[in-house]
Amino acid sequence: MAPLAKLPVFWALEGKRVIVVGGSDASAWKAELLAACGAEVHVHADGLSGTFETLIERGAGHRHGCFVRHREPWSLESFSGATLAVADFDRDEEARAFFEAAHMAGVPANVIDKPDFCQFQFGSIVNRSPVVVAISTDGAAPILAQAIRRRIEALLPASLKNWAELARSLREKINERLSPGPQRRAFWEHFVDRVFAGSGGPEEGTGRLLLNEAERLRGQSSSQRGRVTLVGAGPGDAELLTLKAMRALQAADVILFDDLVSGEVLELARREARRIVVGGSGDGETCRQEGVAEMMVALAKAGKRVVRLKAGDPTTLGRASKEIGQLESRDIRVDIIPGIAATGAMTARFDDLPVLRGRTRSARFATGQSRRGRLPGAIGRRPIRRQP
Repeated sequence: MAPLAKLPVFWALEGKRVIVVGGSDASAWKAELLAACGAEVHVHADGLSGTFETLIERGAGHRHGCFVRHREPWSLESFSGATLAVADFDRDEEARAFFEAAHMAGVPANVIDKPDFCQFQFGSIVNRSPVVVAISTDGAAPILAQAIRRRIEALLPASLKNWAELARSLREKINERLSPGPQRRAFWEHFVDRVFAGSGGPEEGTGRLLLNEAERLRGQSSSQRGRVTLVGAGPGDAELLTLKAMRALQAADVILFDDLVSGEVLELARREARRIVVGGSGDGETCRQEGVAEMMVALAKAGKRVVRLKAGDPTTLGRASKEIGQLESRDIRVDIIPGIAATGAMTARFDDLPVLRGRTRSARFATGQSRRGRLPGAIGRRPIRRQP
């Protein structure tokens, strides 16, 4: 996994005591967020901004959230029983004193707009609760985080909230009907397909239909065979992956990949998927073709969803046909998801395209050498005849 600037954590604050020091608008925004999570927000401030006063008069958005006003300054006793502490100070001396006191009390602290005095940070939030998306740039570019948030807001329908609530109401019933593993995953993948099939929320009776689907899955044999998908990883740029390839990577149980596949492509795969290197980079050890095929057969027979991830396009080299043949001969279903071949990506980088109408009569791509280690002799031998 690539390095992370911060660990993204979602904190349960319902019924918890938190501290907010300062009466500024910035403090009010943090207090509102904390109370929206159901926290008991203790506010220490001599005076409050108009925004903060309005917030306290209006109350918390969460039924368990509330505000408790303290006109006296914060003290060491303020941290007793607190889960989090947030403050807004102009001077670094005040910020340091608050941060060190919170640290001594074992309470994570955040001083607004002062990263040196923060043990945690607030990200930009997309709220479809119980679905919550948080974006952080580690304080480097808050405007960028806000721009990312706007894009995600446009992508996620408002009805996602209703679907998530339906999922929560069904979860225990599904766990009772389906055992962990392929059956339960198949149900939730079907559920996700329904969520994004349209823009509307779940209709009346959808929950009953989904429970019927769970019953159908329970009646199926638990020893169903898995499947193998050959996926083209392209020339290494993750942005050149197809959407279908990304979905396959997200659904995989096991990924067999060539050493030529880039780390940024593998980063898009399902976190829980097992990753196995099976192909060399040309100058190192590589698995035998027969061994790779046998491994895929064994995994598929065990009910696993296997992705064979190949650099470039999986059908460009002849080995793919051998793998497909060996799998189909053992009655293993094989799907193919094309990728952008390295030749296509390479020509796209040319300042002057190699194939132009009216100027180029043909284009030929050939391997650098034959099996005998020489340039293939057929190159350039066959003349191109003009079509009538």
